Amino acid sequence: MERFENDDLQYVVDDYYDVNDFNNDGAVVEPEPQRDAAGLESFDSDFEDDIESVMSKPTTDTSAEEARNGKDIQGIPWERLNFTRERYRQTRVREYKNYENLYGSREEMEKECLQVEKGKAFYDFQFNTRLVKSTVVHFQLRNLLWATSKHDVYLMENYSVMHWSSLLHKGEEVLNVAKPIVPNLKHPGLLSQQLSRVQISTMVVKENLMVAGGFQGELICKYLNQSGAAFCTKLTTDDNAITNAVDVYNNPSGAMRVMAANNDAKIRIFDAETFASINCYSVVCSF
Repeated sequence: MERFENDDLQYVVDDYYDVNDFNNDGAVVEPEPQRDAAGLESFDSDFEDDIESVMSKPTTDTSAEEARNGKDIQGIPWERLNFTRERYRQTRVREYKNYENLYGSREEMEKECLQVEKGKAFYDFQFNTRLVKSTVVHFQLRNLLWATSKHDVYLMENYSVMHWSSLLHKGEEVLNVAKPIVPNLKHPGLLSQQLSRVQISTMVVKENLMVAGGFQGELICKYLNQSGAAFCTKLTTDDNAITNAVDVYNNPSGAMRVMAANNDAKIRIFDAETFASINCYSVVCSF
């Protein structure tokens, strides 16, 4: 089970953003990403200055026809920048150092990996939109974007879980975790509690159920076809309590379960219908 140190994670700014612009051309301004590659700092800074000046006006989506006619699929107007795409890519490949937490050498790992067959088309480009802004506050956080079908995507945008339909080209807010979250399910023995201003660290969307975990050990469960959250609580009060991973699965008998893993080295299992706690497993971590 991978562990994250809370002090090492970059939090989003204290003010959260409204999502009224999600369907509009006016994009929400996000916090400036942190850059780890010192060698690219000057180059990237010049690139960002150039692209900001030419892309300050609202832009439209990039269609498949425009891409076939030579338009960049990200909508970047390279012809108006001081850098070509090829030059920028070459510089980044040469100077950017990827974060790695491998215990063996890259050379030994490559011997064990299967070679990728090149020259095949894995997908056809349909369109790109710059109106959808996915917020990932730290590069090690994963599962903050879920595709439940060919046309439905769930993502984090600041403090909101959003649903984007590629068919309708439209998004809607599923849950705002900056506001107070009051659980709908209440019955004796259920360890639920009200939450507010939750910083989402991981999430999963399966079987009409959205489950999200937070930096402070929170767990939020919401049925997509119902308003509000069905269940929410803080799983642990440990100093380093971040919820690393959540999942929704069916056990061998077919009953649906919710699983959460936290930095207190415990994995917790809940019933996905009543959200009653079923099991809690302690994990021995060795480094």
